[in-house]
Amino acid sequence: MPPQIASFVFAAAILGLFALDRDRRVRTSKAIWLPVLWIWIVGSRPVSSWLGLTPVTSTAGEGSPFDAAIFTVLLAVGIVVLISRRNRTSACLKASWPILIYFAYCLLSVLWSDFPDIAFKRWTKAIGDLAMALIVVTDPKPLAALKRLFSRTGFILLPASVLLIKYYGDLGRGFDPYGSMEITGVTTNKNTLGVVTMVLSLGAVWRVLTVLRDRDQPNRGRQLLAQGTLLVCGLALLGMAHSATSGACFALGTGLMLATGLPVIGRRPATVHMLVLILVFAGGLTMLFGGDAVVQAMGKSTDFTGRLPIWKTVIPMAPNPLLGAGFESFWLGSRLQKVWNAFPVFRPNEAHDGYIEVYLNLGWVGVGLITLILMNGYRRSVATFRRDPAIGGLLLAYVVAATIYSVTEAGFRLLDPIWIFLLLAVLTAGSLASGTRSRGPRPHGSSSMLAPSHNTSAPIPSGVAIETF
Repeated sequence: MPPQIASFVFAAAILGLFALDRDRRVRTSKAIWLPVLWIWIVGSRPVSSWLGLTPVTSTAGEGSPFDAAIFTVLLAVGIVVLISRRNRTSACLKASWPILIYFAYCLLSVLWSDFPDIAFKRWTKAIGDLAMALIVVTDPKPLAALKRLFSRTGFILLPASVLLIKYYGDLGRGFDPYGSMEITGVTTNKNTLGVVTMVLSLGAVWRVLTVLRDRDQPNRGRQLLAQGTLLVCGLALLGMAHSATSGACFALGTGLMLATGLPVIGRRPATVHMLVLILVFAGGLTMLFGGDAVVQAMGKSTDFTGRLPIWKTVIPMAPNPLLGAGFESFWLGSRLQKVWNAFPVFRPNEAHDGYIEVYLNLGWVGVGLITLILMNGYRRSVATFRRDPAIGGLLLAYVVAATIYSVTEAGFRLLDPIWIFLLLAVLTAGSLASGTRSRGPRPHGSSSMLAPSHNTSAPIPSGVAIETF
């Protein structure tokens, strides 16, 4: 099929997916388009790259002044939205206080960075990740907003990746530092394609399971077809990308959602702790001790592509074990050049381990705060699961996936899809748990924050005026 015809077919198919998944009964704030646009950019390439203003190899975190202006506009509008929802925003941040402390510490660390101007600019972008997650959680109808976030990002990024891979090889394929061809899709490397596909496919799994379990849901067949198509597309991309870490995390997250949906686990929530412990332990061991075997199977040298040599090189280079080099400041200047001298072909710009990455930039204090975020997110997700197994299973899947993914990839960095969805999961779980304590127990599955309202005469809560955005 000629590329032009394929483009037309894919465009029609994408419009068809949007039409199938549309639910006219529920209206969300137009502000949901802000995180959608943010993830479109973060999950692909800078806008300047799509317009041909910068090289295709540039990432969303770099780009040009043009890209910086786009991020700034999105962040500025997002802050206006959150200010108009200040009551809900404040309550959400209080419920997820470890995140607030972490970002405050990141800002403080700018003071001892060797590159404070760069560190502060990167911290500003990192605030954008938090703001976009908050926009979803504080929406008047958060469950509908979350569903539309998955659909509006997934229906574009995943089919477009398949189109580029199959019909536009110069855009959808690339080469790694060793000259081997890799699948990139709408992104710039296979690992980014893998993690974007993983987080969006987990959302598709949740949507499919939700539709299957709710036999009375209107438009059930249409939504199942749309989400099933998206899931098949995601599975195909995970297979093409050969990103072992993302594939393993997707399998673990899906298994967790399936397991938590079983009645025996729903009746005995304590079994969730054992299940998660087994998954984290097994997944961590697989990532740590299975990595070199995978590299060797691909015919590459573990001296350059294995993670252990990188860890041995960078850990002793941490300027301050307690406080780190400053927010996103380790991979700059002479330290970066020293690492590149040690790995002249691979030339890494991350530690390929989220915990070590945080240690290098923020020291043991940062590692402790990240651990606190994960523990808080897990605890609140389990509390959510006890009231609503469906949404609780999804939140647990993201927390567990981020925990395991970061064993071999830098998953806690700004503008990283897994980090954004981890923030989204922790904030959502925190809001639900906070609502539980303030309102007392509710019937099973009737989450006060996520359940759609059927009472059209109910008073409008503070901040709903943001519907104008």
